[in-house]
Amino acid sequence: MTTGAERTLYELLPALHRRRDTEEGMPLRALLAVVEEQRALVRESVRRQYADWFVETCQDWLLPYIGALVGYEALPGYEEALARGGEGAARLAAVVAPRRDVARTLANRRRKGTLAALEDLARDVADWPARAVEFRTTLGHDQPVRRYSAYPRDIEDRLRLGGLADLRRGEELDLVDGPFDRLSHTADVRRIESAHSSGHEGVAGVGLFVWRLGAYPLTRAPAYCVDRDRSHYTFSILGNDTPLVTRPVREPAPTHIADETNVPAFIRRRAFEERTAHYYGPGKSLCIWTDGDTPVPLSAIVAADLSDWGQAPRRGQVAVDPVLGRIAFPARSAPDSGVRVSYHHAFSAPMGGGEYPVAALPAGPDAALYRVGPGQEFERLMDAVSRWYEEKRAHPARREAVIELVGSVAFQEQIEIRLDHGDRLTVRAAPGSRPVLRLLDWYANRPDALRFIGTGRGRGPLPSVRLAGLLVTGRSVRVQGPVGRVEVSHCTLVPGWSLGEDCCCEHPGEPSLELVRTPACLEVRHSITGAVVVEADEACTGPNRIFLSDSVLDATSAELPALGGPDDGCAYAELSARRTTVIGSVRTHEVGLVENCLLDGPVHVSVRQRGCIRFSYLPPCSQTPAPFHCEPATSGDPARVVPRFTSTAYGTPGYGQLSAACAREIRRGAEDGSELGAFHDLFQPQREDGLRGRLAEYTPAGASSGVLFVT
Repeated sequence: MTTGAERTLYELLPALHRRRDTEEGMPLRALLAVVEEQRALVRESVRRQYADWFVETCQDWLLPYIGALVGYEALPGYEEALARGGEGAARLAAVVAPRRDVARTLANRRRKGTLAALEDLARDVADWPARAVEFRTTLGHDQPVRRYSAYPRDIEDRLRLGGLADLRRGEELDLVDGPFDRLSHTADVRRIESAHSSGHEGVAGVGLFVWRLGAYPLTRAPAYCVDRDRSHYTFSILGNDTPLVTRPVREPAPTHIADETNVPAFIRRRAFEERTAHYYGPGKSLCIWTDGDTPVPLSAIVAADLSDWGQAPRRGQVAVDPVLGRIAFPARSAPDSGVRVSYHHAFSAPMGGGEYPVAALPAGPDAALYRVGPGQEFERLMDAVSRWYEEKRAHPARREAVIELVGSVAFQEQIEIRLDHGDRLTVRAAPGSRPVLRLLDWYANRPDALRFIGTGRGRGPLPSVRLAGLLVTGRSVRVQGPVGRVEVSHCTLVPGWSLGEDCCCEHPGEPSLELVRTPACLEVRHSITGAVVVEADEACTGPNRIFLSDSVLDATSAELPALGGPDDGCAYAELSARRTTVIGSVRTHEVGLVENCLLDGPVHVSVRQRGCIRFSYLPPCSQTPAPFHCEPATSGDPARVVPRFTSTAYGTPGYGQLSAACAREIRRGAEDGSELGAFHDLFQPQREDGLRGRLAEYTPAGASSGVLFVT
């Protein structure tokens, strides 16, 4: 209740009274302890009241009241979010009334009408990088040449708006119809703020191009060799093509208009060729290592189109295709020590593991910590497991172990872990790491899954397993025997086991998680996983309980089973899901609570007398307990209200993201008005509404404005 530097009320008493109190059994100390508790509450209340005077430190519910002092109006939905209560409502309230937007109200009003202010507004209100464009400056029109005859440079600039495109200027042609377009266009009579079909080039139009996909880094990760000559590589460890994106840098001045280096834009081949130094190097958008800690020099990097691997670089050069994420070395000159890469890829949210910050899983005070990776105590994961086995035999009380994988590296080994009663095992990524577990064809006579096997030996509760921050490819994760709990958080269990160059799954329909004759309770959070198969003995055990939240369950096709039993049967499990996207059919024994989910495949529930499915998308052919406020039943238009995604192929930047053409009932169909599915907590509709509402206030006089999504 008090800090070490403060003295309690009892300590402030004279020593005589404290000695007398000790002789009487310390009744005075007990009384003052109660007074001390109230004193601490009063002190905290005074401190909290002082902090509430400032917008940077005040409580969330005070933001609109402080903003009202300067004329700030909270957007609709703020009071409803606060009244609902809970952690989800607090996140929604932070989106509807961002603290930065309230704090910068006066500063933004002083810059009202400027393009730079609109870009800052997008970051403050929606947390989206943006570029503002005044389309009047790109509107093509006839020019009076004689009027500007005395100013040659002025003639060149103005004639550009009235002439044809110069086919010799490849850079300008490469940017056509994008946020950085510099060519002249004819007038577009459609309104830019139209919700149906917005027009760009208008006389009084201002467009705010925003990037919803963020740039997520991978540092010193292994590249993937795609040929036997070891001269062709992909940046992605899975061997798929992945477009590289720019690592955004801070704009040099408040009046600066964003360019390609200030936003998470996809790196173009021509831009990479002309400005290689801006993109390549340690700490920049991408970098390549072939020998120790010395990166490939900038002078050796050349931009290339490696679509068919036909362009071979010269000796001493390394060809890079940023559009496909490919690397080519000269023939018979491949590095012997392997290739490591740092790069940035695009995705919608921090999900599925990565170097983004994640709260550490709690561990007990007696947990043994084993670090695995290059330069650590253990080189292999199973070496750390063997050490834990030895310490358990020597010290039976050491039942909890934390195996931390350090670095964004690949571990290729046979992994089979046996757990006794009372064991608690956590396999997690170290902070700032994205380790990869590559499961290969090790055995000829049985499957090569990552196995967690309950032995049934010992005393105490059933063992538990936690996986955090991992990417597992090549095979499935298999849990069998007496295991009590399996928790998967911020992991990717690659759908279809592995990917081809075009991000197509090489083993569609194969399960990524198998629960084989085990009573384990499965919980999946903030993860991407393939199909889940439950093989249970219904006569001996109850149904497995499966909880999904903020995740993607992907069977690689809506026709394949995402959750089921052996031989396409029904999973003997009870499914509960929140804010989850399911690509594939679901066949389960029963459901608990399913809400704010997008189920893109038929759902069959055996027991329909209990359970609840609410505020979700449920295909019309499904057999479930009576749904509440689910689409398309609520709208009554099953032909129109269907899920539409930017991409359903894992490995692409827009994977799992709802398309702009998706029906409004799905994009805003959640209980709180957000989108259905795994990206619910991004609150994209609320961000868009907030940004459009603020644009109406800060747009230049006489102009109309609109939000244009780049990604």
